[in-house]
Amino acid sequence: MISLRSGRLAVRWLALIWLAMICTAPARAQLTAEAASPQKILVLTRLAPEHFSLNPGYGNSYDNAQANSARRHMAQRIARRYGFRLVDDWPMPLVDLDCFVMEVPGGQSAEEATRQVSSDPHVSFAEPMHHYRAKGGLPVYNDPLFRAQPTARTWRLADLHQLSTGRNVTVAVIDSGIDGNHPDLAGQIAVSRNFVADHAAAAEQHGTGIAGVIAAKAGNGLGIIGVAPGARLMALRACWQQAGSTDTACDTLSLAKALHFAIESKAQVINLSLSGPPDSLLTRLLDLALARGTPVVAAFDPLLPDGGFPASLRGVIAVSDDTLAVLPPGVYTAPGRDVLTTQPGGRWYLVNGSSYAAAHVSGLLALLRAERPAGADRPVLIVSRGKGSAIDPCASLLRLSGPCDCACAKPPRIAASMRP
Repeated sequence: MISLRSGRLAVRWLALIWLAMICTAPARAQLTAEAASPQKILVLTRLAPEHFSLNPGYGNSYDNAQANSARRHMAQRIARRYGFRLVDDWPMPLVDLDCFVMEVPGGQSAEEATRQVSSDPHVSFAEPMHHYRAKGGLPVYNDPLFRAQPTARTWRLADLHQLSTGRNVTVAVIDSGIDGNHPDLAGQIAVSRNFVADHAAAAEQHGTGIAGVIAAKAGNGLGIIGVAPGARLMALRACWQQAGSTDTACDTLSLAKALHFAIESKAQVINLSLSGPPDSLLTRLLDLALARGTPVVAAFDPLLPDGGFPASLRGVIAVSDDTLAVLPPGVYTAPGRDVLTTQPGGRWYLVNGSSYAAAHVSGLLALLRAERPAGADRPVLIVSRGKGSAIDPCASLLRLSGPCDCACAKPPRIAASMRP
Protein backbone atom coordinates (compact mmCIF):
# COMPACT_ATOMS: atom_id res chain seq x y z
CA MET A 1 0.00 0.00 0.00
CA ILE A 2 1.14 3.51 -0.74
CA SER A 3 0.08 5.95 1.96
CA LEU A 4 -0.94 9.45 0.90
CA ARG A 5 0.39 12.57 2.63
CA SER A 6 -2.98 14.07 3.10
CA GLY A 7 -1.93 16.92 5.35
CA ARG A 8 -3.97 17.77 8.43
CA LEU A 9 -7.23 19.65 7.99
CA ALA A 10 -7.35 22.74 10.19
CA VAL A 11 -10.94 23.91 10.38
CA ARG A 12 -10.93 27.54 11.49
CA TRP A 13 -14.38 28.88 10.79
CA LEU A 14 -14.01 32.07 12.79
CA ALA A 15 -10.79 32.90 10.97
CA LEU A 16 -12.42 32.21 7.60
CA ILE A 17 -15.41 34.42 8.41
CA TRP A 18 -13.12 37.21 9.54
CA LEU A 19 -10.96 36.86 6.43
CA ALA A 20 -14.00 36.81 4.16
CA MET A 21 -15.31 40.00 5.77
CA ILE A 22 -11.97 41.68 5.15
CA CYS A 23 -11.75 40.39 1.61
CA THR A 24 -15.22 41.55 0.62
CA ALA A 25 -15.22 44.92 2.40
CA PRO A 26 -15.23 47.82 -0.10
CA ALA A 27 -12.29 50.19 -0.19
CA ARG A 28 -13.00 53.49 1.55
CA ALA A 29 -12.70 56.74 -0.35
CA GLN A 30 -9.75 58.92 0.64
CA LEU A 31 -10.82 62.18 -0.95
CA THR A 32 -11.56 63.81 2.39
CA ALA A 33 -8.15 62.90 3.80
CA GLU A 34 -6.41 64.16 0.66
CA ALA A 35 -8.32 67.40 0.72
CA ALA A 36 -7.30 68.00 4.35
CA SER A 37 -3.60 67.25 3.73
CA PRO A 38 -1.12 70.10 3.06
CA GLN A 39 -0.91 71.28 -0.55
CA LYS A 40 2.24 70.19 -2.37
CA ILE A 41 3.82 71.47 -5.54
CA LEU A 42 6.62 70.35 -7.82
CA VAL A 43 9.39 72.85 -8.46
CA LEU A 44 11.58 71.94 -11.43
CA THR A 45 15.07 73.35 -11.90
CA ARG A 46 17.59 72.73 -14.64
CA LEU A 47 19.86 69.82 -13.80
CA ALA A 48 23.55 70.51 -14.25
CA PRO A 49 24.66 67.40 -16.24
CA GLU A 50 28.36 67.86 -15.54
CA HIS A 51 27.71 67.22 -11.86
CA PHE A 52 25.59 64.12 -12.34
CA SER A 53 26.80 60.62 -13.02
CA LEU A 54 24.08 58.13 -13.94
CA ASN A 55 24.58 54.57 -12.72
CA PRO A 56 22.26 51.55 -12.43
CA GLY A 57 21.46 52.21 -8.77
CA TYR A 58 21.51 55.98 -8.82
CA GLY A 59 18.23 56.52 -6.97
CA ASN A 60 17.92 60.21 -6.25
CA SER A 61 21.44 61.08 -5.28
CA TYR A 62 24.50 62.65 -6.88
CA ASP A 63 27.83 60.93 -6.87
CA ASN A 64 29.38 64.34 -6.22
CA ALA A 65 28.56 65.20 -2.58
CA GLN A 66 29.45 68.85 -3.09
CA ALA A 67 27.09 69.19 -6.05
CA ASN A 68 24.37 67.41 -4.13
CA SER A 69 24.74 69.79 -1.23
CA ALA A 70 24.70 72.80 -3.57
CA ARG A 71 21.46 71.77 -5.24
CA ARG A 72 19.81 71.18 -1.91
CA HIS A 73 20.94 74.58 -0.66
CA MET A 74 19.54 76.24 -3.76
CA ALA A 75 16.21 74.47 -3.29
CA GLN A 76 16.15 75.47 0.37
CA ARG A 77 16.73 79.10 -0.62
CA ILE A 78 13.84 78.96 -3.08
CA ALA A 79 11.59 77.38 -0.47
CA ARG A 80 12.45 80.00 2.17
CA ARG A 81 12.00 82.85 -0.31
CA TYR A 82 8.40 81.89 -0.94
CA GLY A 83 7.53 80.47 2.48
CA PHE A 84 7.45 76.83 1.32
CA ARG A 85 8.87 73.73 3.03
CA LEU A 86 11.16 71.44 1.06
CA VAL A 87 10.02 67.86 1.66
CA ASP A 88 11.61 65.73 -1.07
CA ASP A 89 13.68 65.76 -4.25
CA TRP A 90 14.46 63.48 -7.18
CA PRO A 91 16.88 64.07 -10.06
CA MET A 92 15.55 63.25 -13.54
CA PRO A 93 18.59 63.19 -15.81
CA LEU A 94 16.69 61.85 -18.81
CA VAL A 95 14.88 65.17 -19.06
CA ASP A 96 17.71 67.31 -17.58
CA LEU A 97 15.62 68.41 -14.61
CA ASP A 98 15.81 68.39 -10.84
CA CYS A 99 12.44 67.85 -9.22
CA PHE A 100 11.81 69.28 -5.76
CA VAL A 101 8.63 68.66 -3.78
CA MET A 102 7.59 71.61 -1.66
CA GLU A 103 4.76 72.03 0.80
CA VAL A 104 2.67 75.18 0.54
CA PRO A 105 1.65 76.99 3.75
CA GLY A 106 -2.00 76.83 4.80
CA GLY A 107 -4.27 79.35 3.20
CA GLN A 108 -2.35 79.42 -0.10
CA SER A 109 -3.54 77.36 -3.06
CA ALA A 110 -1.17 75.18 -5.03
CA GLU A 111 -2.10 77.05 -8.22
CA GLU A 112 -1.19 80.41 -6.69
CA ALA A 113 2.07 79.02 -5.28
CA THR A 114 3.17 77.61 -8.65
CA ARG A 115 2.46 80.90 -10.41
CA GLN A 116 4.52 82.69 -7.79
CA VAL A 117 7.55 80.43 -7.83
CA SER A 118 7.57 80.02 -11.62
CA SER A 119 8.80 83.59 -11.97
CA ASP A 120 12.00 82.75 -10.05
CA PRO A 121 15.04 82.83 -12.38
CA HIS A 122 16.35 79.54 -10.93
CA VAL A 123 13.10 77.70 -11.68
CA SER A 124 12.34 76.12 -15.05
CA PHE A 125 8.68 75.58 -14.19
CA ALA A 126 6.40 74.52 -11.35
CA GLU A 127 3.10 72.72 -11.10
CA PRO A 128 0.69 71.41 -8.47
CA MET A 129 1.10 67.83 -7.26
CA HIS A 130 -1.69 66.07 -9.15
CA HIS A 131 -3.46 62.92 -7.95
CA TYR A 132 -4.52 60.04 -10.15
CA ARG A 133 -6.81 57.08 -9.49
CA ALA A 134 -6.63 53.79 -11.29
CA LYS A 135 -9.72 52.90 -13.33
CA GLY A 136 -8.64 49.37 -14.10
CA GLY A 137 -5.71 47.06 -13.59
CA LEU A 138 -5.56 43.57 -12.20
CA PRO A 139 -8.51 41.23 -12.70
CA VAL A 140 -11.27 42.14 -10.25
CA TYR A 141 -12.05 38.83 -8.57
CA ASN A 142 -15.31 38.52 -6.68
CA ASP A 143 -14.31 35.23 -5.07
CA PRO A 144 -14.60 36.19 -1.37
CA LEU A 145 -11.75 34.04 -0.02
CA PHE A 146 -9.24 34.94 -2.74
CA ARG A 147 -7.21 37.38 -0.66
CA ALA A 148 -6.94 34.84 2.14
CA GLN A 149 -5.14 32.40 -0.16
CA PRO A 150 -1.35 32.32 0.34
CA THR A 151 -0.80 32.56 -3.42
CA ALA A 152 -2.77 35.81 -3.72
CA ARG A 153 0.21 37.58 -2.17
CA THR A 154 3.25 35.31 -2.28
CA TRP A 155 2.66 34.09 -5.84
CA ARG A 156 0.93 37.27 -7.08
CA LEU A 157 -1.76 35.08 -8.54
CA ALA A 158 -3.79 37.91 -10.08
CA ASP A 159 -0.66 39.10 -11.91
CA LEU A 160 0.03 35.59 -13.20
CA HIS A 161 -3.49 35.33 -14.56
CA GLN A 162 -2.89 38.35 -16.77
CA LEU A 163 -0.38 36.17 -18.59
CA SER A 164 -1.96 32.76 -18.41
CA THR A 165 -4.81 30.87 -16.78
CA GLY A 166 -3.74 27.47 -18.10
CA ARG A 167 -6.53 27.56 -20.65
CA ASN A 168 -7.42 24.05 -21.92
CA VAL A 169 -4.32 22.43 -20.43
CA THR A 170 -5.24 18.98 -19.09
CA VAL A 171 -3.97 18.13 -15.62
CA ALA A 172 -4.33 14.53 -14.45
CA VAL A 173 -5.13 14.49 -10.73
CA ILE A 174 -4.36 10.93 -9.64
CA ASP A 175 -5.82 10.94 -6.18
CA SER A 176 -8.95 10.12 -4.19
CA GLY A 177 -12.42 11.04 -5.45
CA ILE A 178 -13.11 14.63 -6.51
CA ASP A 179 -16.43 16.34 -5.84
CA GLY A 180 -17.31 17.46 -9.36
CA ASN A 181 -20.48 19.14 -8.08
CA HIS A 182 -18.60 21.53 -5.82
CA PRO A 183 -19.47 25.09 -6.98
CA ASP A 184 -15.77 25.91 -7.43
CA LEU A 185 -15.14 22.74 -9.46
CA ALA A 186 -18.33 22.31 -11.49
CA GLY A 187 -17.37 22.39 -15.16
CA GLN A 188 -13.64 22.11 -14.43
CA ILE A 189 -13.45 18.33 -14.86
CA ALA A 190 -13.03 17.07 -18.41
CA VAL A 191 -12.74 13.36 -17.59
CA SER A 192 -13.66 11.35 -14.49
CA ARG A 193 -12.66 7.72 -13.94
CA ASN A 194 -12.63 5.38 -10.96
CA PHE A 195 -9.72 2.90 -10.92
CA VAL A 196 -10.33 1.60 -7.39
CA ALA A 197 -11.95 -1.78 -7.83
CA ASP A 198 -13.20 -2.56 -4.33
CA HIS A 199 -14.19 0.91 -3.11
CA ALA A 200 -17.30 2.61 -4.41
CA ALA A 201 -16.82 5.96 -6.12
CA ALA A 202 -17.21 8.89 -3.73
CA ALA A 203 -16.38 12.56 -3.30
CA GLU A 204 -13.42 12.56 -0.91
CA GLN A 205 -11.48 15.19 0.96
CA HIS A 206 -7.94 14.87 -0.34
CA GLY A 207 -8.72 14.63 -4.03
CA THR A 208 -11.26 17.46 -3.83
CA GLY A 209 -8.73 19.65 -2.02
CA ILE A 210 -5.98 18.98 -4.57
CA ALA A 211 -8.36 19.76 -7.43
CA GLY A 212 -9.33 23.08 -5.86
CA VAL A 213 -5.74 24.24 -5.46
CA ILE A 214 -5.05 23.48 -9.11
CA ALA A 215 -8.18 24.65 -10.90
CA ALA A 216 -10.91 26.16 -8.72
CA LYS A 217 -13.09 28.47 -10.83
CA ALA A 218 -12.43 32.20 -10.96
CA GLY A 219 -14.96 35.01 -10.96
CA ASN A 220 -17.96 32.97 -9.81
CA GLY A 221 -18.48 34.96 -6.62
CA LEU A 222 -17.72 31.94 -4.46
CA GLY A 223 -14.80 30.60 -2.48
CA ILE A 224 -11.30 30.54 -3.92
CA ILE A 225 -9.40 30.65 -7.21
CA GLY A 226 -7.14 27.86 -8.44
CA VAL A 227 -3.61 28.46 -9.67
CA ALA A 228 -4.80 27.50 -13.17
CA PRO A 229 -8.54 28.23 -13.35
CA GLY A 230 -8.54 27.78 -17.12
CA ALA A 231 -7.15 24.24 -16.91
CA ARG A 232 -9.22 21.09 -17.34
CA LEU A 233 -8.87 18.26 -14.86
CA MET A 234 -8.71 14.53 -15.37
CA ALA A 235 -10.24 13.28 -12.12
CA LEU A 236 -8.56 9.86 -11.90
CA ARG A 237 -9.56 8.14 -8.68
CA ALA A 238 -6.76 5.77 -7.76
CA CYS A 239 -6.91 6.33 -3.99
CA TRP A 240 -9.62 6.07 -1.37
CA GLN A 241 -10.38 7.71 1.94
CA GLN A 242 -10.15 5.38 4.92
CA ALA A 243 -13.46 4.75 6.69
CA GLY A 244 -13.99 7.03 9.66
CA SER A 245 -10.89 9.20 9.01
CA THR A 246 -9.28 11.57 6.56
CA ASP A 247 -6.39 9.18 5.86
CA THR A 248 -6.12 8.27 2.19
CA ALA A 249 -4.46 5.25 0.60
CA CYS A 250 -3.65 3.86 -2.86
CA ASP A 251 -2.07 0.69 -4.22
CA THR A 252 0.20 -0.14 -7.11
CA LEU A 253 -2.55 -1.43 -9.38
CA SER A 254 -4.94 1.47 -8.94
CA LEU A 255 -2.11 3.95 -9.48
CA ALA A 256 -0.79 2.04 -12.48
CA LYS A 257 -4.23 1.99 -14.11
CA ALA A 258 -4.66 5.71 -13.55
CA LEU A 259 -1.15 6.51 -14.80
CA HIS A 260 -1.64 4.41 -17.90
CA PHE A 261 -4.92 6.20 -18.65
CA ALA A 262 -3.33 9.62 -18.12
CA ILE A 263 -0.44 8.85 -20.47
CA GLU A 264 -2.69 7.29 -23.10
CA SER A 265 -5.04 10.27 -22.90
CA LYS A 266 -2.12 12.67 -23.38
CA ALA A 267 -2.43 14.49 -20.07
CA GLN A 268 -0.18 17.54 -20.17
CA VAL A 269 0.64 17.55 -16.43
CA ILE A 270 0.37 14.67 -13.95
CA ASN A 271 -0.12 15.40 -10.24
CA LEU A 272 0.75 12.69 -7.70
CA SER A 273 0.34 14.17 -4.23
CA LEU A 274 1.40 10.93 -2.58
CA SER A 275 4.44 9.01 -1.43
CA GLY A 276 5.50 5.43 -0.61
CA PRO A 277 8.07 2.77 -1.48
CA PRO A 278 9.74 2.47 -4.90
CA ASP A 279 7.77 0.39 -7.39
CA SER A 280 8.99 -1.15 -10.65
CA LEU A 281 5.70 -0.97 -12.57
CA LEU A 282 5.01 2.59 -11.58
CA THR A 283 8.61 3.49 -12.40
CA ARG A 284 8.20 2.20 -15.95
CA LEU A 285 4.99 4.15 -16.44
CA LEU A 286 6.48 7.31 -14.98
CA ASP A 287 9.61 6.95 -17.12
CA LEU A 288 7.35 6.67 -20.16
CA ALA A 289 5.43 9.79 -19.21
CA LEU A 290 8.65 11.71 -18.65
CA ALA A 291 10.13 10.46 -21.94
CA ARG A 292 7.08 11.88 -23.71
CA GLY A 293 7.70 15.26 -22.13
CA THR A 294 4.88 15.18 -19.58
CA PRO A 295 5.81 16.87 -16.29
CA VAL A 296 5.09 14.71 -13.24
CA VAL A 297 4.76 16.40 -9.84
CA ALA A 298 4.96 14.48 -6.56
CA ALA A 299 4.81 15.29 -2.85
CA PHE A 300 8.08 15.07 -0.90
CA ASP A 301 7.85 13.06 2.34
CA PRO A 302 10.69 13.79 4.80
CA LEU A 303 9.84 10.67 6.80
CA LEU A 304 10.68 8.32 3.92
CA PRO A 305 14.09 7.59 2.36
CA ASP A 306 14.95 10.13 -0.34
CA GLY A 307 11.60 11.81 0.20
CA GLY A 308 9.59 8.75 -0.81
CA PHE A 309 8.48 7.52 -4.19
CA PRO A 310 7.69 8.87 -6.76
CA ALA A 311 9.35 12.10 -5.57
CA SER A 312 12.69 10.27 -5.48
CA LEU A 313 12.46 9.17 -9.12
CA ARG A 314 14.80 11.00 -11.46
CA GLY A 315 12.91 13.50 -13.57
CA VAL A 316 9.90 13.77 -11.26
CA ILE A 317 9.37 17.25 -9.79
CA ALA A 318 9.55 16.78 -6.01
CA VAL A 319 7.78 19.46 -3.96
CA SER A 320 7.68 20.14 -0.24
CA ASP A 321 5.93 22.79 1.81
CA ASP A 322 8.17 25.44 3.36
CA THR A 323 8.34 23.99 6.89
CA LEU A 324 11.62 22.10 6.48
CA ALA A 325 14.85 23.96 7.20
CA VAL A 326 16.96 21.67 4.99
CA LEU A 327 15.92 19.93 1.79
CA PRO A 328 17.90 17.73 -0.59
CA PRO A 329 19.10 19.37 -3.80
CA GLY A 330 16.46 19.50 -6.49
CA VAL A 331 13.45 19.55 -4.15
CA TYR A 332 11.26 22.61 -4.62
CA THR A 333 9.09 24.38 -2.07
CA ALA A 334 5.68 25.94 -2.63
CA PRO A 335 2.78 27.12 -0.44
CA GLY A 336 1.59 24.27 1.72
CA ARG A 337 0.53 25.75 5.03
CA ASP A 338 -2.91 27.16 5.86
CA VAL A 339 -4.03 26.65 2.27
CA LEU A 340 -7.68 27.40 1.58
CA THR A 341 -9.21 24.86 -0.74
CA THR A 342 -12.35 23.01 -1.73
CA GLN A 343 -13.90 20.16 0.24
CA PRO A 344 -16.82 17.82 -0.49
CA GLY A 345 -20.31 19.17 0.01
CA GLY A 346 -19.64 22.66 -1.31
CA ARG A 347 -17.33 23.63 1.54
CA TRP A 348 -13.88 25.18 1.93
CA TYR A 349 -11.27 24.33 4.58
CA LEU A 350 -7.74 25.22 5.58
CA VAL A 351 -5.31 22.39 4.87
CA ASN A 352 -1.59 21.72 5.30
CA GLY A 353 1.02 19.46 3.75
CA SER A 354 3.33 18.83 0.84
CA SER A 355 0.39 17.36 -1.07
CA TYR A 356 -0.98 20.86 -1.50
CA ALA A 357 2.44 22.33 -2.24
CA ALA A 358 2.72 19.84 -5.10
CA ALA A 359 -0.74 20.84 -6.34
CA HIS A 360 0.38 24.48 -6.53
CA VAL A 361 3.27 23.47 -8.75
CA SER A 362 1.02 21.39 -11.00
CA GLY A 363 -1.17 24.46 -11.43
CA LEU A 364 1.87 26.57 -12.28
CA LEU A 365 2.99 24.01 -14.86
CA ALA A 366 -0.45 24.30 -16.45
CA LEU A 367 0.12 28.06 -16.76
CA LEU A 368 3.50 27.38 -18.37
CA ARG A 369 2.10 24.74 -20.71
CA ALA A 370 -0.55 27.15 -21.98
CA GLU A 371 2.10 29.75 -22.84
CA ARG A 372 4.80 27.51 -24.31
CA PRO A 373 5.75 28.47 -27.87
CA ALA A 374 5.50 25.68 -30.41
CA GLY A 375 8.53 23.44 -30.24
CA ALA A 376 9.77 24.91 -26.96
CA ASP A 377 11.62 22.81 -24.42
CA ARG A 378 9.94 21.47 -21.31
CA PRO A 379 8.74 24.16 -18.87
CA VAL A 380 11.48 25.33 -16.52
CA LEU A 381 10.84 26.21 -12.88
CA ILE A 382 12.93 29.11 -11.57
CA VAL A 383 13.82 29.43 -7.90
CA SER A 384 13.48 32.78 -6.11
CA ARG A 385 16.80 34.45 -5.35
CA GLY A 386 17.72 34.30 -1.70
CA LYS A 387 14.79 32.03 -0.83
CA GLY A 388 16.38 28.61 -0.97
CA SER A 389 14.30 26.27 -3.10
CA ALA A 390 11.12 28.37 -3.22
CA ILE A 391 9.73 28.60 -6.74
CA ASP A 392 9.40 32.04 -8.34
CA PRO A 393 6.22 31.66 -10.43
CA CYS A 394 6.52 35.07 -12.09
CA ALA A 395 10.06 34.44 -13.29
CA SER A 396 9.15 30.93 -14.39
CA LEU A 397 6.23 32.14 -16.49
CA LEU A 398 7.83 35.28 -17.85
CA ARG A 399 10.96 33.41 -18.91
CA LEU A 400 8.89 32.40 -21.93
CA SER A 401 8.47 36.03 -23.01
CA GLY A 402 11.75 37.57 -21.87
CA PRO A 403 13.43 38.85 -18.68
CA CYS A 404 10.86 40.73 -16.66
CA ASP A 405 8.70 40.53 -13.58
CA CYS A 406 4.95 40.38 -13.14
CA ALA A 407 4.68 44.17 -13.35
CA CYS A 408 5.21 44.00 -17.11
CA ALA A 409 2.43 41.54 -17.76
CA LYS A 410 0.63 41.50 -21.06
CA PRO A 411 -2.89 43.00 -21.29
CA PRO A 412 -5.48 41.04 -19.30
CA ARG A 413 -7.10 38.12 -21.06
CA ILE A 414 -9.13 36.90 -18.14
CA ALA A 415 -12.60 37.08 -19.65
CA ALA A 416 -11.73 34.95 -22.67
CA SER A 417 -9.47 32.48 -20.93
CA MET A 418 -11.92 31.55 -18.17
CA ARG A 419 -14.79 30.44 -20.39
CA PRO A 420 -15.68 26.81 -19.79
